Amino acid sequence: MKKNISREISAAIRGDFFKGKIIIVTGARQVGKTTLVTKIVSDFEKVLYLNADNSTDRQKLENQDLKKLQNLIGDNQIVFIDEAQKATDIGDTLKLLVDHYKDKKQIIATGSSSLNLLSNTQESLTGRKFVHKLFSLSIREIVSDLNPLDLEKELASILVFGTYPEIYTINEQDKQRQLIEITSSYLYQDILALEQVRNPASLNKLLSALALQLGSEVSLNELSNLIGLDLKTIERYIDLLEKNYVLFRLPPYYTNQRKTLSKLNKIYFYDLGIRNGLINNFNALDLRNDVGALWENFLIAERMKLRQVKNLHAVQYFWKTYDGAEIDLVEERGGKLFGYECKWKKSRTSPKSWLEYPGAEYKVINKENFIEFLS
Repeated sequence: MKKNISREISAAIRGDFFKGKIIIVTGARQVGKTTLVTKIVSDFEKVLYLNADNSTDRQKLENQDLKKLQNLIGDNQIVFIDEAQKATDIGDTLKLLVDHYKDKKQIIATGSSSLNLLSNTQESLTGRKFVHKLFSLSIREIVSDLNPLDLEKELASILVFGTYPEIYTINEQDKQRQLIEITSSYLYQDILALEQVRNPASLNKLLSALALQLGSEVSLNELSNLIGLDLKTIERYIDLLEKNYVLFRLPPYYTNQRKTLSKLNKIYFYDLGIRNGLINNFNALDLRNDVGALWENFLIAERMKLRQVKNLHAVQYFWKTYDGAEIDLVEERGGKLFGYECKWKKSRTSPKSWLEYPGAEYKVINKENFIEFLS
């Protein structure tokens, strides 16, 4: 198996060099941000690498004196700041640098938490940054290295173990051990350190409960009763988990958008290996009763990756009526509605009530046509 799979986002990042903007690469821990940026900047001779996880580097970045920052950077063409969210007031430091150097030098910052990197730099870097989100490996990145005959076998592994780069390239036994380690501690590191979550055990219970409700509408009231946390805390935890790229919400589609706020969301995971690690279930697909939910999560998450790389702007929902008609993924783009039903085995005809929306389209996505859907 190829160890160094090319990342699709590389070209877009390179294309933003020396345009007078900070480049921010954000994404979950261990999706390969450092590896990606290191590979991109290896083409340049003079690169300054700073890691805000290191206290010495962090102190240099927290000193917002332009003269000292200039002395630090010297004649380097590229300044690469890894785990930038760890540095206090990093937005102000980045603003100083980009306003001074403009397109003469390229500043790149990576971070594992959109809450602490993007939110804290929102005001200071308005109009001064390009943001790129890096996800775990996409199916397109993987397929480029695969014999088509091996695709179904590979897909069965992906639905169980996910596509974190490090996880993808090791054997099955090590995959399980690594995923258990990630979900037991490493996954929450930024949330616990930067957001002062006082009850890690409750956070873990919430994640496990959400993992077991994959593909279902999630009631916060039921979660509150199950876990013993108040609604405000549960909402805050889910928001933190979403901003740290652990999970994402899918709202329901209604023609009256105000109704959406009063309805239940579905919650999916950015990576299925993380989801399965949370419930410690790495059984093969033929021994599972959640294959349909895994397939649904896989397609919706992969579609998000595709839209990110191809710069396709869409708002995504699910659709469900009171009489039980349902569509797993709805994309609203270009003033049109595109409905996609995710089916691992059986397909079905489109719900008649869905096609009553003007110009609405419908397609079943299964193992036979999913590559086309995701490419």
